[in-house]
Order: sequence, then structure tokens, then C-alpha cells
Amino acid sequence: MRDRSSVVIIENQKVVLIQRLRDGSIYYVFPGGGIENGETPEAGAKREALEELGVEVKVKECISEVEFNGTQYFFLSEIISGTLGTGQGEEYTDKNRDRGTYLPMWVDIESLSSIDVRPNEVALKVQSLLN
Repeated sequence: MRDRSSVVIIENQKVVLIQRLRDGSIYYVFPGGGIENGETPEAGAKREALEELGVEVKVKECISEVEFNGTQYFFLSEIISGTLGTGQGEEYTDKNRDRGTYLPMWVDIESLSSIDVRPNEVALKVQSLLN
């Protein structure tokens, strides 16, 4: 069990998600990962955004905490520098990981209810932020 941090980046009615293709399934997750020893959830979110997306973010408020194999924190965040899609985390560089593909992308918030976003309760929360 390991606590995790994720970023929720919203711009122009779109949110950044990672499209995962794994074991024949396509689903979407919020960019993030495990919090390292001695790291705050906020610091973990910043590090994961840089590793997975290639962007530096300003972490704002935590909009959701989900209990699933530990606590998962979801932070509303804003891109302050970098280029989306230039992440150099092990997801992209370790070809022997055999954990499927990772593709960062902007997704229309309106379409969140018609795709498999995990965890779904955070996708619903993101939709409610715009209503």
C-alpha cells in the first residue's frame, strides 16, 4: 500500500489525462504516481507532473482524496512551464516494464462521462467544477 498524488490540469474546457493501453483495455488516468519517502503529497504531485508530462505545475487545492490501496490525492494544478508530452519518467524510458502504453493528452471535460476514467469519482468531480 502506497499513497499517491495526481494533478488535475484544466484549461479551455479540457483536462489532461494519460491514455493507457494495457492488456487489451483502453482507459484514462490522471497524471500521478507514488509519493516517495519524506515527500509531501503536493511535492509528489509536482514531481510526477514533471516526470509524466514534462511540465512544471503550480499545485493548488486538493479536490479529492480517494482511498484505494492507500490514499490517492488529486490536486487542481496549473502548468507554469514546460511542454506537455515531453515527460521522461520510467513509463517512457524503461522499455522492459511491460505495463502498457502511456499517452498524455487533452480531453474534453464534456466527454469524461463517455470514456473509462479511473477513478471515475474524480472525473465526476472535474465535471462538477465546470457547472
